[in-house]
Amino acid sequence: MATTKSQRLGIMIILIVTVVGTIGSFAALILTTKNQSDDAARLQKVQSDYQAKVKVYQAQKAAQADELSAKYYPTFSQFGSRVAAYDIESNNKTLQTQDLIVGDGEEVTDTTKFAAYYILWLPRGTIQEQSIDPASGKLKSPLAIDGLATSSLIQGWKEGMKGMRLGGVRELTIPSDKGYKEQGTKDQQGNEVIPPNTPLKFIVMAIPAAAEIAPPTYPMELFQGLGQ
Repeated sequence: MATTKSQRLGIMIILIVTVVGTIGSFAALILTTKNQSDDAARLQKVQSDYQAKVKVYQAQKAAQADELSAKYYPTFSQFGSRVAAYDIESNNKTLQTQDLIVGDGEEVTDTTKFAAYYILWLPRGTIQEQSIDPASGKLKSPLAIDGLATSSLIQGWKEGMKGMRLGGVRELTIPSDKGYKEQGTKDQQGNEVIPPNTPLKFIVMAIPAAAEIAPPTYPMELFQGLGQ
């Protein structure tokens, strides 16, 4: 049966609308894909710029650590020879301090900002942690302390380092009640590191606070994603 003129016109209108809609959808898809591609490229640029800043920061920290190591390693490293086994019971009673070198700098108080190198060893004479890197023969970056009173240091450090002068070296014998007490410490896998009720021995060198090198701020775009 032949179609009327009005029917043909209706079919033509439907065809035009369908084609226009298809083209519009295709254009929107292309635009969305392009926007996503642009966002991905910007995110990649932000990530790349951040990584470059991290490398600069790490290089600055390493250079600072090397400079400080060259200055303090000869003095501090000689006291590694004092590491030896010690009796648990007799060293688990009171906090003991012994100045090995009396510094000529500022006196350490509750609010003094300074840095420290240290050697920690346990009763069997095994070094648990230290600022000396045996592989490189250098000192690692010192521990920054923004005041004993507000720090997260164990109580034995907070009490035992008072009165030191910067540039000085002190041996600390810390009873367990001013150390890690009956809990001891464990690593991330749950393995025992420092047994409960263990007295600790430290060699500590206090030095002036190093110039602060601020790490780069992680970009918010990498948390949130661009184009969202």
